[in-house]
Amino acid sequence: MRRDVGFLRRIAPFWTCILSLSMLAAVTMATASYAGQPAVPTTRTDLSAEDLARVEAITRPTTDFSKAEDFEPMQGGAGTSRKRVNQDAFSQSNANLTFEEEGDFKLGNGIFRKLWVSAPSSTQASDGLGPLFNARACQSCHLKDGRGHPPEGSDDATSMLLRLARDAGSEEERRAVADRLALNFPDPVYGGQLQDLAVPGLASEGRIGITYTEIPVALGDGTTVSLRKPAYAVERLSYGPMHAATTLSPRIAPPMIGLGLLEQIHPADILARADPDDRDGDGISGKAAIVREKVVARGAKEGALTLGRFGWKAEMPTIRQQTADAFAADIGISSPDAPRHWGDCTEAEAACRAMPTGVQERLGDTEAPDPILDLVTFYSQNLAVPARRDAGKPEVLAGKQAFYGYGCTSCHTPKFVTRRDAPNKAHAFQLIWPYSDLLLHDMGEGLADGQRVGDATGTEWRTAPLWGIGLTKRVNGHTFFLHDGRARDLTEAILWHGGEAQASRDRFADAPAAERAALIRFLESL
Repeated sequence: MRRDVGFLRRIAPFWTCILSLSMLAAVTMATASYAGQPAVPTTRTDLSAEDLARVEAITRPTTDFSKAEDFEPMQGGAGTSRKRVNQDAFSQSNANLTFEEEGDFKLGNGIFRKLWVSAPSSTQASDGLGPLFNARACQSCHLKDGRGHPPEGSDDATSMLLRLARDAGSEEERRAVADRLALNFPDPVYGGQLQDLAVPGLASEGRIGITYTEIPVALGDGTTVSLRKPAYAVERLSYGPMHAATTLSPRIAPPMIGLGLLEQIHPADILARADPDDRDGDGISGKAAIVREKVVARGAKEGALTLGRFGWKAEMPTIRQQTADAFAADIGISSPDAPRHWGDCTEAEAACRAMPTGVQERLGDTEAPDPILDLVTFYSQNLAVPARRDAGKPEVLAGKQAFYGYGCTSCHTPKFVTRRDAPNKAHAFQLIWPYSDLLLHDMGEGLADGQRVGDATGTEWRTAPLWGIGLTKRVNGHTFFLHDGRARDLTEAILWHGGEAQASRDRFADAPAAERAALIRFLESL
């Protein structure tokens, strides 16, 4: 018997053969909130009643903080990487891949690191870059498969970009958003994001401008912490002014670990935690992002409604779609799922559209044909989550108790069991600990970017998974957190929380110094 299935059988009480009333109530609430969207299942059909009961039992929040929970160090399930912790900690493959899958992973890794060049080029399988772009390789943004950072002391913004978008301005556009045919609308000249690099002979679109203001915050014990508040602008625009309604949303590249496991969390388990109208009155109104799938996956028809779970605002439903969009928008490489040979160049950027593309007929009708997209998608799905460290140490356990006591788990859901019918057995029926509900939450005006993305408003963000967060310094050499890297450490990141997280943030701010330190120590162990 597989080890990950066996533990569920051993620990689950035999008599818990039906879902608890609390889970049934949550599923009922989710079903009511998302009625009329049959493409988004609100009940788990992959498990028997007995398995459902076992899953509910093992994912129930703990109340015992005297020791680590069973299997807690293996936060990525059977695929957890137990290799030595170093700068490559985020670049290991899932430990439960087959020998053949390891080969595909390595091929995908090679393409992920590959530097694309402008067309035409003698290296025909590598040309097609841009013509306007933000990076030459996936690895350029996701350095060591980890977290990006804002430009610090230089103009290098390779792992950070500005999303450009405006809200609907006409009845037709409003209908498109309501029908989920559009997330928002790009700038008519500069497209969906600012491209700060260009191939030879072409001017880049412009540069990110950032200024910071220091804001002192007094904590309950008299300690003062300084938060830096960023203001964003675009500088040296090459193709005229932007539309007056265009908003700027800065994004750093998120870590790549555990994505395939997040993809296999059953939609019903995510919807069960959604409470968009805050019916229970706890101040937490998590909302699912419902989007239209642009590619065929799991038998769904193209354009079907599905659950968004990737991206800072949960705008992407699958890793493959996220990969195709990143190829096109960030590097300017077309693929079968995003056949945009000129990347994000708009019709208004005629010089860009006049540039040659890298399409080679003998290789296919796009610059990154299906085999390329398949391998990079597989690689992205199978980057392992590192094992927890020091999960049973007293200070870590004290910090975990504070994390639960402050209400942080209301959004940062500790654990899930992935679907049994996952396409890849490596992702199937795994107990995982991502510390995220993958829902949208209002984080307050302090973190607002003012940019609507589908169901997400200008103050809403998807709950970021926390697994691996304690290794950011080791892997990436920095501790910049949140969507734009404004927080210089975990304490600042917590203090920026507002909106639905305000009460939890205030409990942290008012806590004794030793308790705050313990909570940070817990986060560093993830």
